[in-house]
Amino acid sequence: MRKIRVLIVDDSAVVRQTLEDILSSDPQIEIMGTAIDPYVAAERMKKEIPDVITLDIEMPRMDGLTFLKKLMKQHPVPVVICSSVADKGTDNALKALEYGAVEIITKPKVGTKKFLEESSIRLIDKVKAAAMARPKAIKKAPAIRVSPKLSADAVIPKGTVKNLSATEKICLVGASTGGTEALKVFLEAQPVDCPPIAIVQHMPEHFTKAFANRLNSICQINIKEAEDGDPVVRGQALIAPGDKHMLLKRSGSRYYVEVKDGPLVSRHRPSVDVLFRSGARYGGSNVVAAIMTGMGDDGAKGMKELSEAGAYTIAQDEASCVVFGMPQEAIKLGGAQKVLSLTRIAGEIVRACG
Repeated sequence: MRKIRVLIVDDSAVVRQTLEDILSSDPQIEIMGTAIDPYVAAERMKKEIPDVITLDIEMPRMDGLTFLKKLMKQHPVPVVICSSVADKGTDNALKALEYGAVEIITKPKVGTKKFLEESSIRLIDKVKAAAMARPKAIKKAPAIRVSPKLSADAVIPKGTVKNLSATEKICLVGASTGGTEALKVFLEAQPVDCPPIAIVQHMPEHFTKAFANRLNSICQINIKEAEDGDPVVRGQALIAPGDKHMLLKRSGSRYYVEVKDGPLVSRHRPSVDVLFRSGARYGGSNVVAAIMTGMGDDGAKGMKELSEAGAYTIAQDEASCVVFGMPQEAIKLGGAQKVLSLTRIAGEIVRACG
């Protein structure tokens, strides 16, 4: 198998050497080269394009975010941000994800060498995951006129759907790698009276509130980080908080969300499988669900359960995904009834919920 070629871009000689030592210790990774700043990196890339770039943000001559933005417009390459100014939920971190970074590792401002060495397994895993991504310029959707791997059983038992004929249609969405930009495209296209939306995006704690606030400032609809007991209503999207599971619940004809702790499900918390399982149990045929770009298989089994409960299910197509893992697994299991490009999902959901 061909090795993953990595270019390290960081102004610290210590960090460059440490990253090189860590990454090259894995037999599947090869260091293509190192660069002190984006200008040196650009010259290096004239000779060879890396499979993955690790990129600092604070650097001389040109900062990492500016380089990332230029890179994604001219020659998209999977990028892992490795910086001390990309703390969880900060503007730098959100901008990096918005501009196309696949993963983020936050370096401490002191003791960086020791931290990176202790985080070697996580760093290697992120680089390998990034190598599977296919970053690309994402088109805007047209405006709408209208640990051990556990299953969802660990959080919510499978149950039968009761009579829901009088309940309003709702939308459930799951996404992971590449999902921050995909969700932006999806939510910007929603009309002010869009169907109720509940979203699980794989994100660490503290990221999701800032992410929701950022989307709320640019979209027509109201978007917020979900709190336990929040109603699921028209014109609003709720985003599961990082490190908490979010479940759909129903009281009479009223939907609301339950936010709770619990073990990792499909290696994630929040888990798409948990949200979809709850949707199958409490929403059934009143649910329209979409699974978007992301690594792994979280949400595939849950989408199958939704489909069996009478829900209408949609998977994002391979061409518009950054990583086709989650949608592909849902399609393989037979849970996705329709496969659409990202720019068509919002319109189809509004139509189906109408």
